[in-house]
Amino acid sequence: MLDFIFLQAATAADGAAQQGGGWSFWVMMILIFVVFYFFMIRPQQKKQKELQKQRDALTKGSKVVTAGGIYGIVKEVQDNAFLLEVAKDVVIKVDKGSVYVAAEDAQQAPQNAK
Repeated sequence: MLDFIFLQAATAADGAAQQGGGWSFWVMMILIFVVFYFFMIRPQQKKQKELQKQRDALTKGSKVVTAGGIYGIVKEVQDNAFLLEVAKDVVIKVDKGSVYVAAEDAQQAPQNAK
């Protein structure tokens, strides 16, 4: 009879530990999400906003590089595209999402701001 009572007490203790384990699981999941947000998602969002600001600031005469590696000078800014001059009298139309500020212009911009 005493063995039965100890067995019941041990089973009840295991059940209570398992219920507490479920609560700690959710706390750990939330903690992992918070870490992912602050170390991965948020910096990427900031980077995308900065890139969008750079693209919005491009005007006629800005030197750019396309995602395909083509260097050019902005000749015209349209709603969703740029017209780039890549050689003398050679103008191509590229999507705004595939254009980045050229490296030499990006380095000169902070110097000009001083």
